[in-house]
Amino acid sequence: MAQVLSGWVEATIRQPVSLNDDLCSRRITGAEDPCGSQNRLGKQFNGAGPVTDRDRDRVASDSDQIRAAVSSETDSGRPLRVLSIDGGGMRGLYAAAYLSSLIQRYTKTRDLQAIDIGRGFDLITGTSTGAIIACALAAGVSVDRVAALYRKWGAAIFPRRLPRRVGPELAWQLWKRPGYLKAGSAALGRALAAEFGETTLGDVWQRRRIAVAVPAVERSRNRSWVFKTPHLSNTLHRDDGYSLVDVCLASSAAPIYRSMARIENPDTPGHHVFVDGGLWANNPVLIGLLDALQMTSPGDSIEIFCLGTCPRPQGELIGERALHRGLVGWRFGGGVTPVAIEAQEFAFDNMARMLAPHVDRKCRILRFPHGTVSGETMKHLDLDDASCDAMDALVAQAQTDMYATLSRCGDPADADGQLLNALLADLPPRAPS
Repeated sequence: MAQVLSGWVEATIRQPVSLNDDLCSRRITGAEDPCGSQNRLGKQFNGAGPVTDRDRDRVASDSDQIRAAVSSETDSGRPLRVLSIDGGGMRGLYAAAYLSSLIQRYTKTRDLQAIDIGRGFDLITGTSTGAIIACALAAGVSVDRVAALYRKWGAAIFPRRLPRRVGPELAWQLWKRPGYLKAGSAALGRALAAEFGETTLGDVWQRRRIAVAVPAVERSRNRSWVFKTPHLSNTLHRDDGYSLVDVCLASSAAPIYRSMARIENPDTPGHHVFVDGGLWANNPVLIGLLDALQMTSPGDSIEIFCLGTCPRPQGELIGERALHRGLVGWRFGGGVTPVAIEAQEFAFDNMARMLAPHVDRKCRILRFPHGTVSGETMKHLDLDDASCDAMDALVAQAQTDMYATLSRCGDPADADGQLLNALLADLPPRAPS
């Protein structure tokens, strides 16, 4: 089973592709060019051109180092830990605020100045808005800054919500929406550049040895694409030169909500155009599981923690008259998105759990948090709702769910709570800057 899964991943990894929408080469009046910081740093081998003996030696050396590091950790009794973060647009604020509140509590409990969440994981995978959080944690950006990013830039990233009904707003957006998308994508580019600068996936791996995997869709062939640090030998350092800014733009380019992302190749001429990885892996738990299998050996332990983005209560009762729902009923495409998010979360979690007993590893998969969404929060779960009321509701829900998590972590009879508590008690302190 593990060999079959490994072969599938390798085939996926080797699919060709490139990156970032001209959104970053365009300028908004009075705003700085968000692409000014996206010129690539040093040239690194990324799988383009003929493979030399030197390249093969480099890949073999990297693979040996990774295996040795993982083996050392697992021999010491520490499992390989994976953090998987779902997509969800502005609901990323919920995930960031929840993590921030939880970490603040454990920072006090452990009498630390600060905790480095990213260094607590061997692999972090995230999709769309989850890619932003994943890249931030891997790069050492505090989760407080991530939450502040959503607060500060949310309204600029989503300057106009999808129309909800037929009327003047719909007519206006039929003409003007491309301009709103262009402006929103440029704002996101500036927000990401302010946090990540020119940091690349290769830089993250070299500086912090944290593996990163971020899904997207390449539009020239409509194939899946997973941006990765060189933590697996078969990546051939393909993605080392891609900036975190471009990776996040590519993974979060949700059709209808955001412009497509045109990203320049870091080491070769040309570009690729991407759309949101949530189209095929909004819940990236299987990406995390498959990479974890390749990073470990039979008998090793793997723990995968799946962080959600405040999904709404699942499903709806549909009467006979509503079966023939049209454009308005599906909110001009916007009503399809939450269905896809909920279905993927459920399906991918269960597929991962069903695979886990068959992969000759000790594998545990935990989704958190587990909270009941309030009626007030329900009104603000659209992916593009960046209003002050919506952001306040998401943060309030995150606080409520954090307290529920603390209760579970303190319950010795709650196996999942004890697993999460062990993780939080083991996260390393943040080094003084």
